Amino acid sequence: MPALCRDCLHCFDPGALRPGHRRCPACRSPRIKAHDELFTLSIAHMDCDAFYASVEKRDNPELADKPVIIGGAHRGVVSTACYVARIRGVRSAMPMFQALKLCPDAVVIKPRMHAYVETSRAIRAMMDELTPEVEPLSLDEAFMDLSGTERLHGAPPAVMLARLVRRMKDELGVTGSIGLSHNKFLAKVASDLDKPRGFSVIGEAETGEFLRDKPVRLIWGIGPAAQASLEKAGIRAFSDLLRWDRRDLHERFGSMGDRLWHLARGEDRRKVSARTPVKSISKETTFFEDTMQMDVLDGHLWRLAEQVSDRAKAKELAGRVVTLKLKRANHSTLTRRQSLHSPTQIADQIYRTARHLLDQSVNQGPFRLLGCGISELGPEAQADTTGDLLDPNAEKRASAERATDEIRKRFGKEAILKGRALR
Repeated sequence: MPALCRDCLHCFDPGALRPGHRRCPACRSPRIKAHDELFTLSIAHMDCDAFYASVEKRDNPELADKPVIIGGAHRGVVSTACYVARIRGVRSAMPMFQALKLCPDAVVIKPRMHAYVETSRAIRAMMDELTPEVEPLSLDEAFMDLSGTERLHGAPPAVMLARLVRRMKDELGVTGSIGLSHNKFLAKVASDLDKPRGFSVIGEAETGEFLRDKPVRLIWGIGPAAQASLEKAGIRAFSDLLRWDRRDLHERFGSMGDRLWHLARGEDRRKVSARTPVKSISKETTFFEDTMQMDVLDGHLWRLAEQVSDRAKAKELAGRVVTLKLKRANHSTLTRRQSLHSPTQIADQIYRTARHLLDQSVNQGPFRLLGCGISELGPEAQADTTGDLLDPNAEKRASAERATDEIRKRFGKEAILKGRALR
């Protein structure tokens, strides 16, 4: 069984170690990974550990040992939290008032997307050095296919992945967890097994035994509604799925049933693709209390439009369709869309379009959640190229916004604020 030291990258045979000695023979580190298939697997998932919070702690060392929550104010929700706060029970998407009850001494920080995007791009550059097949899922996680790269790098994929997370820590001050397996599904499952700073392997030979007693909620994309539907059918674990005939699963759950049949057997034929396009950019917020007060909704809508715009500009993308999402007190969801004459990445345009949709829907409140986004994305070169005959001032507002962007780049996000953002 081959073994790898995750600190010095020394490869060795753990069978040569003396009984009871589980340290690297070269550097004495206890961070050893041993597995029969360690040097033959090549599909990986890298997930940064509490990414936003890690960037904040890196940039402000005084926060190192403190519980840090990234998110909005009292009425907002938790975007992410460091592991100190997570130990206290704080979780992503939790209402901020609840998080502060669990962790009253937490330091709450508003997201700094420009800092996260910059660090994400540096990580992506490191991954691109390993393989051209990098499929990002978000700013802080990505799949990688390192098949055939051993000759190029002079080391198997496992060694290069350990080197990647070591570089991330040394050069960027953030940590990540690696999942290594023989397909995307299992690689993503593996990356969650030992966070933070984990390195987990699920080999082909052990797949069936590993999955058998695991809950089906491990499957990426199985949310509360899908989980409730599966439980209603008596499916809670992978062993329950294995008892179902493939045709019966398809009849009961449609295309998801066919996918479940394959995943229950650890089968996933999806390829890691660097060419998978971003389909949409969106942001949403959940309110402490249900509301249909237009001034409250308007202030949140502007901030969401700004965040969508910031992400679109960072990704050099623009969207032709603006979407408004509203969730009512009974959890039913309203979705409204409007197509534009030309794609946009301008916050003012996104906000004004979403506000028009909100005006048409506000009487169906009160609402517990508000979101907006853009879709049908294309390159930013196509953005905002045609004027709006019905709004001759739109071009002036777009120019003012781009000038504002330059000022904020130099002097910080809070250098210029719109009045409506303070509501």
